Amino acid sequence: MILNRMVNQERKMIMKNFRAKRLNKKASSTKNSPDKVIESIELKPGQTIADIGSGGGYFSQRFAELVGEEGKVYAVDTDPGYLEFVKKSVKEKGLNNVIPTLATEDRLDLAKEGLDFIFMRNVTHHLEDRVGYFKNLKDFLKPDGRIIIIDYKPARSFSFHRIFGHFLPREIITQELDEAGYLLEKEFDFLPEQHFMIYSKR
Repeated sequence: MILNRMVNQERKMIMKNFRAKRLNKKASSTKNSPDKVIESIELKPGQTIADIGSGGGYFSQRFAELVGEEGKVYAVDTDPGYLEFVKKSVKEKGLNNVIPTLATEDRLDLAKEGLDFIFMRNVTHHLEDRVGYFKNLKDFLKPDGRIIIIDYKPARSFSFHRIFGHFLPREIITQELDEAGYLLEKEFDFLPEQHFMIYSKR
């Protein structure tokens, strides 16, 4: 019985690592322009950013290199398996400024007014009470802090995102962020399948 349990746990971990690597491969694809995305955010050494929905941690690791030892990156996810993968990855790369952080539906263990940026890539469409969620996020942002939202546009043709509802129209995002108390500061159109917006607190 104990042996079977250990084998099952090992299988689950192997599958979780496979999925984390697949997420990182997709995030790093030239199709998704990760270098241009990061350049557009204009992260600086010493800043603090939370990568909410960090998955395999591709962007968390890229951010960590930019903010340096004096900065911090919170790799936030609801899946402990992904966070364990991130923890091992950053240790192998010698990145000491990435903090894997487990989130629940109603709790984020982050410092009040401690973040320069919150980065959310392909996460927003999963949220149920988005207005309430974004109102709560304001507590974690510094007065001049910003939220970066990247999410799928409605597909014009047959696609995985359209079938499973993994998308949000631009007008829904802008309306809900306005209700939550944010101003659209910048918007980029170089991602073919996704919206890319940066909001500041109003």
